Amino acid sequence: MSQSWAAPESTATGHEPATPKRQKKRGDGAERLDTIYRSISDAVIEHRLKPGVRLREDALAEVFGVSRTGIRKVLQRLALEQLVTLTPRRGASVTRPSVDEAKDVFEARQMVECGLMEAAARRITAADVKSLRDMARREREALRNREQRVAIKCSAAFHGRLAELSGNKTLADFVGQLCSRSSLILAVYGNTGHLGCESHDHDNLIELLAAGEGRKARDFMGRHLKSIEASLSIVEEPEAAPDLRDIFSVNP
Repeated sequence: MSQSWAAPESTATGHEPATPKRQKKRGDGAERLDTIYRSISDAVIEHRLKPGVRLREDALAEVFGVSRTGIRKVLQRLALEQLVTLTPRRGASVTRPSVDEAKDVFEARQMVECGLMEAAARRITAADVKSLRDMARREREALRNREQRVAIKCSAAFHGRLAELSGNKTLADFVGQLCSRSSLILAVYGNTGHLGCESHDHDNLIELLAAGEGRKARDFMGRHLKSIEASLSIVEEPEAAPDLRDIFSVNP
């Protein structure tokens, strides 16, 4: 598939439009590649890069000003987290979860996130409660302002933070990966303007945890995740080439 960057407009003198300047290489150091990884991961989670979209190494290398080797390392890291699919002779593309994969992800979330609620209720502090309330408030504001991308990111961060409160870093990291994959599922099967959960659900979870009601929080989390899954419908979106310069705010 060809890249869909918009061509520069012709000049007033009638000359051919100038070729965009190639980004100056900034090196492939670990810190730089980690920044690129976060940029692409965020673009996937926030639905700026749609499931199924092809991610060309040469285009990304030009946008970020690094080598194709560096981009390849980033894409391999994203593939390990199942945000990107690597296909022989076709390259990388944003993962498009199947119906069965979507069900598996939510089943895993039921098992893991619900199971962590009792530990979270035992360990939660007043500072944690305040932080969670701030996160829930930002999510509500984003939904109210129809800032879908921000709301999606806030929701994923909220669930990740709840998992961290359990004290089990391994499972918390796994929940973070499941939440990232859930954002892809919402992009493919979700309804526009709806994240699959009621705006007050997270507030209710906070109150249960703050009161030390771990079992009730576990049960409520189960219903919460079920409501998200129940909101999904199979809606196929046509594959389209992304404007990488626009997505990552890179000027020619």
